[in-house]
Amino acid sequence: MSHIKHLLKTPRYGGLLALVLICLLLPLLLQNAYQFDVAIKVGISAVVVVGLNLLIGYTGQISLGHAGFFGLGAYSSAILTVNYEWSALAALLAGSVGVGLIAFVLARPILKLKGHYLAMATLGLGIIISIVIATEDWLTGGPDGMGVGPFMLFDYEIYGEKAWYWVVAALLVLSVWLALNIIDSPVGRALRAVHGSEVAAQVAGIDTTHYKVLVFVFSAVIASVMGSVFAHYSGFVTPTEAGFFHSIELVTMVVLGGMASTYGGILGALILVLLPQLLSGLEDLEMIIFGLILMLTMIFMPKGLLPTVTGRLKGGKA
Repeated sequence: MSHIKHLLKTPRYGGLLALVLICLLLPLLLQNAYQFDVAIKVGISAVVVVGLNLLIGYTGQISLGHAGFFGLGAYSSAILTVNYEWSALAALLAGSVGVGLIAFVLARPILKLKGHYLAMATLGLGIIISIVIATEDWLTGGPDGMGVGPFMLFDYEIYGEKAWYWVVAALLVLSVWLALNIIDSPVGRALRAVHGSEVAAQVAGIDTTHYKVLVFVFSAVIASVMGSVFAHYSGFVTPTEAGFFHSIELVTMVVLGGMASTYGGILGALILVLLPQLLSGLEDLEMIIFGLILMLTMIFMPKGLLPTVTGRLKGGKA
């Protein structure tokens, strides 16, 4: 009991309790299916960003192609359930295992690169995945996309926004809990050491390649799982889910909310999912606005929104 009280007093796990309370109370404020839909999309993006933040924020390894893993998860579920009549859960697991293997095979050569070389390599990976999905219309439906069957779990169909809200909320809490445990473990300390100075980490005896590959695969699998969840929730997937713009959205969420800030990533997802709803009449300017947000954040809030605000509230330097 004393151990639990100690955890709840720490900012990270106190934040987890606050997140649980928000997830429990939020449905009382949501008034219609549209608002539930937005909340679900915020949650799906937030889970992906929690995993991506471990890679970018804590390990310092940029990825501009993570939407590719999201798209692979979505299309794995769509293809296996529709074309081959797999169960939804089996398709989700198979997709996540497949994406994990792909990420593992590609991680070592890609993560040997640094800086803009690494960014370009991950960008190329994401573009390749997007092109394959868009052109292999015999399998994926091509640019038109394809339908996805319902998510059946033990003869129970997850149906409706309210049911999906609770599924996504549970996955969000679980992902945050996993991330916090990783951050506070020896693995998390190794990741931060790699970010601080990879050479110094190697001198200290840390197998930097091992940990970079580990977090790359972990974040890719999370993206795949949420891609599958999104596919079954929306009932339809298109190549845009694996596109470059979606990858930029995910990275912007990490940077805006706060790199190396798990809850900051959730805040970034909240802002950038809500933003298009507020700019519904300015679709042509959406990419420009996203770019401006990213640029201004890096200039005026290099640590991100949440760390900057909390730092100023504590009286420290932002």
